[in-house]
Amino acid sequence: MRKSVVAIVGRPNVGKSTLFNRLIGRQHAIVHEQEGVTRDRIYGEVEWAGRMFTLIDTGGYLPEKVDVMEEAVRRQVEFAIDEAEVLLFIVDGREGVSPVDKSLAGILRESGKKHITAVNKIDNDKQEVLRHEFSSLGLDPITTISALGGRKIGDLLDMIVGSMGAPMKPREKETEKEIRIAIVGMPNVGKSSIANALLGYEKYIVTEIPGTTRDSADSRLRYHNQTYVLVDTAGLRKKARVKENLEYYSALRSHRAVDDSEVVLVILDAPKGFGRQDQQIVREVIEKGKGLILLVNKWDLVQKETNTYMEYAKSVNRLFKATEDYPILFVSAMTKQRISKILPECKNVFDRCHQWVSTGKLNGIVKEATDRYQPPAERGKNIRIKYTTQTGEAPPRFSFFCNFPQLFSASYRNYLENQLRSQIDMKGTPIRLVFK
Repeated sequence: MRKSVVAIVGRPNVGKSTLFNRLIGRQHAIVHEQEGVTRDRIYGEVEWAGRMFTLIDTGGYLPEKVDVMEEAVRRQVEFAIDEAEVLLFIVDGREGVSPVDKSLAGILRESGKKHITAVNKIDNDKQEVLRHEFSSLGLDPITTISALGGRKIGDLLDMIVGSMGAPMKPREKETEKEIRIAIVGMPNVGKSSIANALLGYEKYIVTEIPGTTRDSADSRLRYHNQTYVLVDTAGLRKKARVKENLEYYSALRSHRAVDDSEVVLVILDAPKGFGRQDQQIVREVIEKGKGLILLVNKWDLVQKETNTYMEYAKSVNRLFKATEDYPILFVSAMTKQRISKILPECKNVFDRCHQWVSTGKLNGIVKEATDRYQPPAERGKNIRIKYTTQTGEAPPRFSFFCNFPQLFSASYRNYLENQLRSQIDMKGTPIRLVFK
């Protein structure tokens, strides 16, 4: 089910990132008195009154190009406005209406999107009078908040949820389960080329310009009596000169495609290696509990020796240890090298995400693990696991019933996960351990 998207917009230093951190409930966006700290888009998930939505923090908007970086930030804000269902316009109640506020208000009106104006830095009832100046912007409704102090944040969340449309109903279950595969990655790594190679014909436009694909597009195909839905994620159609634009737009589209998928193909550029943006996409896929396969594309461009692919895989694992639990395929969309292995591996990962392990087998694995290494005592308490059972799938969820669930250390949780993975084939799927 696709979530609603809410974008926080405003000029620099009005408290957007402070509000973002407040709403998602953790310190994620960097907050600093200096203007322009936020450059890339940052997104998080918010739950309020039974509704989940995606929240985007944007950089400070400036209407005119001043330098390359500010131009990049401005364009990123415009992308976020285009993506969002609800726009949360933040203004500074202490400084009053600025020319930039007026310019941005005009853009919000022209967008036709639902919007809420939040006058920030209103710390008490006496300062409420400061809100009236912002009526001149012509953007109702208007509310007051203190992002730093938490004042009237609940009221703001009520307004946001009230502005959203009805939640989308999940797709009806079909007789045959389609496997939905999101193809994500950085610009110009060959996402559309991979999709075309899997489809067997040139459906998606492929150029050397990063961001040629403009919107996410679904394609169905049958392979060995199984239906797959490929989602080639979007970049920018126009030739952008600023790298940050492309990186953010690709990441935002990837974020939404991942929400709707069962298996995610993260495409890496073999000559360029496993960069920070690639790692962030992989991290998101794992956090969302989706099946994951790493595809190292353009393998035909790499000079090879006997163990080149093993060394490459080891380098990926060193940079991001969790990738040890996920398949890595070395392919070439250009030469079709190993393309035939992708869909069978997707089916394998899908099946592992949905597998159920018997309680008897789980308890045998856990008993052997705890006999070998008992949970370390915490606060003078001897921790004992009574029994274990599977309580969910996609991703598999295992519940451990014990006497002191809150005392399990992160290292022992990792130990139990490693023991489960050593005895059960869960290559390609995240797993969740719950202690009750």
